[in-house]
Parts: sequence; C-alpha cells; structure tokens
Amino acid sequence: MKVSINAFSTELKNIRTGRVSPDILKTIIVDSYGSKTPLTQLSNINNLDNMTLNINIWDSSLVKTIEKNILDSNLGVTPQTDGNNILLKFPELTAERRKELVKLVSEISEKFKVSIRSVRRKFLDEIKNLEKVKSISIDESKKFQDDIQKITDDSIKNIENLTNSKESEILKV
Repeated sequence: MKVSINAFSTELKNIRTGRVSPDILKTIIVDSYGSKTPLTQLSNINNLDNMTLNINIWDSSLVKTIEKNILDSNLGVTPQTDGNNILLKFPELTAERRKELVKLVSEISEKFKVSIRSVRRKFLDEIKNLEKVKSISIDESKKFQDDIQKITDDSIKNIENLTNSKESEILKV
C-alpha cells in the first residue's frame, strides 16, 4: 500500500500547477541509440521563469527526435529549437484547464484507491485461507482482518489528503 501511495505522489508531480517544474518532462522517453532513454538522461532541464523550461540537449543529433516526442506527449506546448536548446513556453492555465486537471487528479486518485483495495483483498484472502487450514485461530483471523482494514483506511485517507492538496494547488490562481 505504501508503494501505491508513493507511486501516486510521483504521478501527481507530473501534473502541472501554477509553476512549471522540470519533473513534468520525466515521463518523456526518447528512442536514442537503439534504446529507450528518459529525456532527463539526455539533457539538462532548467526553469528560465515560472512558465518556461529550457532543455539543453547534449547530442545535437537527437534534437529533432526529442522535439517530436515533446509534441507527441500532450503537454500542450510547442517546442522552439535554437541549436542544442529547446525552449518550452507553457501557457497560463485557464479556468477550464484547471477543472480538467482536477478531474484528472480525481481519476488517478481512484485508480490508486482501487489498487490499495486489491492489496487488502489479497491479504484478507490469505488470512481466510490460513484460518481455513487451522494455521491461525478465528480470533487471530478477526484481529488481523481488523488491522488490515485500519491500514487500508489510513492509506486511502493518505491518498485523499494528497488529492485534496493537489486539487487546491491546481485551483489556486
């Protein structure tokens, strides 16, 4: 369940709020030298200001490929190439786009809640099987089931807290 929470937290970092972060480009994978490599391993990425990222590419032969991958990534930005540098000027978030992002955060949140519940189901089944083969008593089984439910509730509450903070960050102008 902790793995799910950490993955959710990482996923939220990829969703842009008011200030553009280089983390938004972590998901871009470039086909270079016959293997798939993250953009972050092929370049330096810096903030020029709150809404502009500068990508300094180390190998000039990859500029066109990286440019194409950025266009295909649905970031909503058009790259501007200047030699080995690519500038990404992100537009300000409109109210409509903010609402779409909040909806996206909610959908992602639900996926991770489902994954936490499936972990709970797996462990509950395991406990019931142990009880069935008389490895543990009924009382122990109930105690373990209650413990698992508490951990699940805490994990889901954690996901909800992360979701709420990200939503308020997105909606803050």
